[in-house]
Amino acid sequence: MTGHLREALRRRVSVSARKALGIFLLAVAMGACRKPAREPVTLSYLRLGWSQPDEMPVVELLSQKFMRETGIRLKNVPVPENTLDQLELSRKFLESGSGPDVLGIDVIWPGVLDESLMDLRPYFAAELATMEPQLVASYTVGGKLVAIPYQVQVGVLEYRTDLLREYGYKHPPATWAELQSMAERIQAGERAKGKKDFWGYVWQGASAEALTCNALEWQLAEGGGRIIESDHTISVNNPAAIRAWQRAKRWIGWISPPSVVAYREFDSMAVFDAGGAAFDRVWAGAAKGAKIAGSGQSRLTHWRNTLPFGKTGYTSMPGGPGGRAGTLGGSGLAVFRNTIHPKEAVELVRFLIHAQTDPSEKSTPDNLPAQPEVYDLASVLGSQSNSEKSSQHKSGLVSRPSNVTGSAYEKVARAYFTAVHAVLTGQTGAPEAAAELEKQLITITGLTTGPPKTAE
Repeated sequence: MTGHLREALRRRVSVSARKALGIFLLAVAMGACRKPAREPVTLSYLRLGWSQPDEMPVVELLSQKFMRETGIRLKNVPVPENTLDQLELSRKFLESGSGPDVLGIDVIWPGVLDESLMDLRPYFAAELATMEPQLVASYTVGGKLVAIPYQVQVGVLEYRTDLLREYGYKHPPATWAELQSMAERIQAGERAKGKKDFWGYVWQGASAEALTCNALEWQLAEGGGRIIESDHTISVNNPAAIRAWQRAKRWIGWISPPSVVAYREFDSMAVFDAGGAAFDRVWAGAAKGAKIAGSGQSRLTHWRNTLPFGKTGYTSMPGGPGGRAGTLGGSGLAVFRNTIHPKEAVELVRFLIHAQTDPSEKSTPDNLPAQPEVYDLASVLGSQSNSEKSSQHKSGLVSRPSNVTGSAYEKVARAYFTAVHAVLTGQTGAPEAAAELEKQLITITGLTTGPPKTAE
């Protein structure tokens, strides 16, 4: 082979090698830039509340919409019905470090769970500006906003409008005395028609947090105060609270079924929805935590398609010398402090808040009936009769002493509803129960005693 041929061949091989090396290096570079497919984020969400069949289609629609818009998957964590059982489950999850990423918390829980929750104030400045300051304060512990107000609930009286008309009543009861007389008369009339299991008034008497709410409404109306007052004094051992408990005990077997001492929310609703009672104490809900003090913006709703259309009315809880008030309830949305997906968790909270109040958002399935049971909170709280207005009864909201007692509230509530339940079931007298409860609360909280306050 001549020298020229050898040189030409060497050059050709060199060019080919350089091309091959370039292709190889390009392939390596492209491979290095190509990341493995990322698994979609999955958030665990403990949705506070009951798993009502009528509610689940809406929950499912919102979950699907969130996943479509964000690509983030949701895993719903089932919860028990009882509020304090829900609290215990939430605390176990958080203390174990296993989440959930996002959880609903009751308005009475912030002081119990705050150490495990993220401060959400920096992320929701715009949303907080539109919310009721009193509600925001309910979820604030030491300046830390542990949850965003999501749902507002108020204790109200549900009643059969058709039966009130039939028995000659032009308005629902404004006082507990009126409720007793109406319930007794309607019950007698319906039983005379053959409805032997008809009752005048059903409510929640089981030894659980719902009884705290009922009994607080009874005793405040009588002038018996708020268990522990806003000035940090224990007021529960007083004659007015004792009278209120005794009055409720007399209802049992008279206008309320003996089994009411085991009733929770589902039980009393089932009786009323089946046409078995004239009156029922229920929760009515308002979205988000919008302004509630006379603004007319908040609307209270029920989602119970078992109720007879046009036969159900709502009014504020009956009152007495101390006024009339429904217990303030509801829930907020919180984020687990140690979540590995804080950005996505905040995104879910923002989505849920906006979806709930967006008028353009259609979250009601087409196959569910429209809800006639919608009304303004201000109108319910202002629905006093003329006789009530003239007697200076005031209508409003009453808060449980969770902010006052902080992390001790769970023990306070258990002591309170256990004492009231013992009175209702005849295990102890009301004066003895109140005196013993006062001692327990002093031990639990370290607070001193003081007089009760009337409704504001």
